[in-house]
Amino acid sequence: MRSLETGKAFGTEKLDAALISNKLITPTPDRLNYVRFAMASGYSVADIHELTSIDPWFLEQMKEVVDFETSLAQDSLVNIGAASFRRAKRYGISDAQLAKSWAVEEIAVRERRKQLGVAAVFSRVDTCAAEFESFTPYLYSNYESSCEADPVDRKKVMILGSGPNRIGQGIEFDYCCCHASFALQEMGVESIMVNCNPETVSTDYDTSDRLYFEPLTLEHVLNICDTEKPSGVIVQFGGQTPLNLALPLKRLGVPIIGTDPANIDLAEDRKLFGKLLDDLAIPCPANGSATSVEEACAVARRLGYPVLVRPSYVLGGRAMVIAYDEEMVKQYMREAVTFSQERPVLVDRFLENATEVDVDALADGEDVLIAGIMEHIEEAGVHSGDSSCVLPAQSIPPETLRTIEDYTIRLAKALHVVGLMNVQYAIQNGTVYVLEVNPRASRTVPYVSKATGVALPKIAVGLMCGRKLSGYGYTAGSTLSVAQDFVKSPVFPFNKFPGVDPALGPEMRSTGEVMGVGINFGEAFLKAQISAGTPLPAKGTVFLSVNDHHKSEAAAVAKRFVEMGFSLVATRGTAAVLRSAGLQCRTVLKVNEGRPNVVDLLKGGSVQLAIYTTTGAPAFFDEKAIRRSAVMYRVPCITTMSGARAAADAIAASKRDPIRVWSLQEIHESHKATA
Repeated sequence: MRSLETGKAFGTEKLDAALISNKLITPTPDRLNYVRFAMASGYSVADIHELTSIDPWFLEQMKEVVDFETSLAQDSLVNIGAASFRRAKRYGISDAQLAKSWAVEEIAVRERRKQLGVAAVFSRVDTCAAEFESFTPYLYSNYESSCEADPVDRKKVMILGSGPNRIGQGIEFDYCCCHASFALQEMGVESIMVNCNPETVSTDYDTSDRLYFEPLTLEHVLNICDTEKPSGVIVQFGGQTPLNLALPLKRLGVPIIGTDPANIDLAEDRKLFGKLLDDLAIPCPANGSATSVEEACAVARRLGYPVLVRPSYVLGGRAMVIAYDEEMVKQYMREAVTFSQERPVLVDRFLENATEVDVDALADGEDVLIAGIMEHIEEAGVHSGDSSCVLPAQSIPPETLRTIEDYTIRLAKALHVVGLMNVQYAIQNGTVYVLEVNPRASRTVPYVSKATGVALPKIAVGLMCGRKLSGYGYTAGSTLSVAQDFVKSPVFPFNKFPGVDPALGPEMRSTGEVMGVGINFGEAFLKAQISAGTPLPAKGTVFLSVNDHHKSEAAAVAKRFVEMGFSLVATRGTAAVLRSAGLQCRTVLKVNEGRPNVVDLLKGGSVQLAIYTTTGAPAFFDEKAIRRSAVMYRVPCITTMSGARAAADAIAASKRDPIRVWSLQEIHESHKATA
């Protein structure tokens, strides 16, 4: 339960007694919490068995733990004896739960526990099932008498993994952790992987020298450090999970290598980071922070709508929303407390009609190597994990690219980054704004590594261990080049979740990514769409409905489709614009105007491609209905004009050239030969 990382320690969350029966009868992710809560509230094992049908044997085990925990609450940290402490730990009660019961700090519980001689030991899982000697043990903690960890006396570095895989945090950190482990082994350093998720490559028996299957919590990581005494711990490669542990670990004397946790915290702290940007004269969208509904509304009024509202210190854009009016801000703030109980909610001016850019870079504390500048095909406001992007950038002028390079280098130096760094920018009317800086590995690292042929995490580990970029043959301020166009596209699970609103926004929805490679952008985008399971049509009818901002662009895009043999159907306003541009077009009703409407056309199979851009909040209902129908009937649905242009490029490429296939090895070999 601790490995789930819900943001709340198991047994310490506030639950509603009125909901117990309902939560026990219906299986939900909260059910186990409510089983525990029901026991603490006086429900018997027989009552809970009747409501849940969980075998009484398991319920008896849980009740024993809950009853013991209740009795411990009558005790205190000062009075508890070693026997009771050991029993609590054998029952799986965490230091954080005990701290909550006794109203003390978690570290005070840990110190008292160690003072009483109650320390975690580690047992091995034999990865070879006793058939022959196992050289790569899996280790897990318990509070028994003998320890099987048997640490060796050599230089060792511990890598904190990404914890549970979930929507919003995917395979990219697993890629980084694996390459970090390989790099350490090449340098003759023992690699120790810590992760709680067995469904990853980083937790394969032959990836690291040693593997600890433990929840990524302060208590468990410190227990491993006590046993292994590593010369360094890497927190950059596991995403937000290890980063949240970085400062507490450093304060307790654990050697964090790479970027200093204080600088990682500086990049996350809105006020400190805002001051840094002011000092560097780098623009960012107007912003503020709030801890109450009134404050959030006041900040939003000052900035002007629309605003982006989000909690600090979350991953995958979780609980992030674009608010178009005060009511949306109020509703958000009422719900946001769940995600950001201790830290303020951030409010940013949302930049409409901006191009978003992702930059990955490597730094050694002095010099900076820009690994890739990726242009998002979707406009700003769609989470970077849900946006297709292209490397190299296609439509950004050279002087803007130089500005982005300059800002990236200055930020890396100001934050004293050692290892990987990701920066997100938005370009609006020629001005480059910094959206956020993450001094860690990002979800684009595997994509940039494969496109450039340079394993970025491997170099990053070398830099963390004291090597310099010049030692890898890179000059200061240089940028890696790519041989062809590479497009990364997200894969969505909407067909597995009928009824879920598939509209994209700042909260991440994709569950995977694919990459398409081509001689030109159109070919790369086409192949990425085929891989993502949304192949583009070669003929048929295109439906268009665009907002007033995009009407002038819509005519140019529609003209391209007509030239390729497509027929057009559009809603009333868009149809008028297309006809005035000399294009033939049928008119169809919007969803809220009556029938037959566009959803009927999608159902009937008479539309092969939908292009739909919204005007914000009032059009959400229309967009939901259209996107949901498009998913259900497997019709590609594009919600940005940049995406529509990309689709036109892709279809044109498919008519011009056959699909060509190269291996990455071939591409990189030919690039080396011509470089």
